Amino acid sequence: MQTPLKITFHDVSLSEALEQHIREKAAKLEELYPRISGCQVTVELPHKHKTQGKRFNVRVGVRVPGSEIAVNHQQDEDVYIALRDAFDAARRGLEDHARMQRGDIKHHASQDRTGE
Repeated sequence: MQTPLKITFHDVSLSEALEQHIREKAAKLEELYPRISGCQVTVELPHKHKTQGKRFNVRVGVRVPGSEIAVNHQQDEDVYIALRDAFDAARRGLEDHARMQRGDIKHHASQDRTGE
C-alpha cells in the first residue's frame, strides 16, 4: 500500500488483536488489488439503544487510482462480524472497479419492444 493503513477507534477499547485483524483484512484487499493508494478503517460503538444493545459500526474507505470505494455502517453486535461484512463489501467494490478498468463490464442488449 502506497499510503499506510489508518485505523481509528471511537468509543471502542483498543485491542492489539483487533488492530492486527484489521491489518490482515487490509492486506488481503491489497493482494486482490495491488494499486491501492490508501485505506482508512473506522470502528465505532455509537450510543447504546435499550432495545438493540451495542452494535458496532465499521467504515472502510479504500483509495484507488481514479476512484474511492467507501463502505459505511456495517452493523453487528460482534465487532469481528461487522469487520468481515464491511471488508467483504469493500472487496466486492474493488472487484467491480477492476472489472471496469479492464473493460469487462456487462452491457445488456437493448430489447426492441415495438412489436408488443
